[in-house]
Amino acid sequence: MRIGSREFDTEHQTYIMGILNVTPDSFSDGGKYNHLDAALFHAEEMVRDGADIIDVGGESTRPGFEKISDEEETERVAPVIEALTARLDVPVSVDTYKSRVAKAALSAGASLINDIWGFKADRNMAAVAAETGAACCLMHNRERADYQDFLKDMIADLWECVELARKAGVADDRIILDPGVGVVFGKNYHLNLQTIAHLDEVRRMGFPVLLGTSRKSVIGTALDLPTDQRLEGTLVTTVYGVQQGCAFLRVHDVKENKRAVQMTKAIMEWR
Repeated sequence: MRIGSREFDTEHQTYIMGILNVTPDSFSDGGKYNHLDAALFHAEEMVRDGADIIDVGGESTRPGFEKISDEEETERVAPVIEALTARLDVPVSVDTYKSRVAKAALSAGASLINDIWGFKADRNMAAVAAETGAACCLMHNRERADYQDFLKDMIADLWECVELARKAGVADDRIILDPGVGVVFGKNYHLNLQTIAHLDEVRRMGFPVLLGTSRKSVIGTALDLPTDQRLEGTLVTTVYGVQQGCAFLRVHDVKENKRAVQMTKAIMEWR
């Protein structure tokens, strides 16, 4: 898969997507990187630590988050993306479900749209991806955790996202799928564990899979730990994601997760 100017071997490798929240209210690191210099410094640090993609988000998706306007989100992410693409040699993605924000971010240099609603929240998003040729990550999401058969329903929902992309003209080789681990993504604690346990179901759809569990509440609940003490739990999900063939891992702690991927791959070579 080509993202920006780089080729990714999504069949055989697992890549690290470093999280750069330029928001004042992210659940994990809100306010730390919402100034340009701090954002650039942190992004450069993540690349040195092994990040293969930098994912820039301008609106928090923490529980109870407040939506912001397209204009405000664009003002947060576009200058950062422009500065990052001028300085870094890794692709930059934009974490947004709004087509106007995505279009501005792509114009600023982003090469991947990371949409937590899988093109369902803004039906113009698929057209933006098709017109620009950008890669896209389509995440599973629902308003409520209301399912007849969770795994079957999740896969059916993801296929709906894929069809939205295809109908707009997005090629299959531009699509990544994310099962959407998170209590704000239509899943409770037990459904989040089930999602992680059955990553193979998503893999069987035939697209590269991105797993995003870093510091999330499913880890906090399982271990009864606050956000800043969830590294070990995150690393367990990272190892499991590698074993299940995930192509991308979206994380806060790049160095530690990169090492976990490398160690897991080293062992797996001898199976």
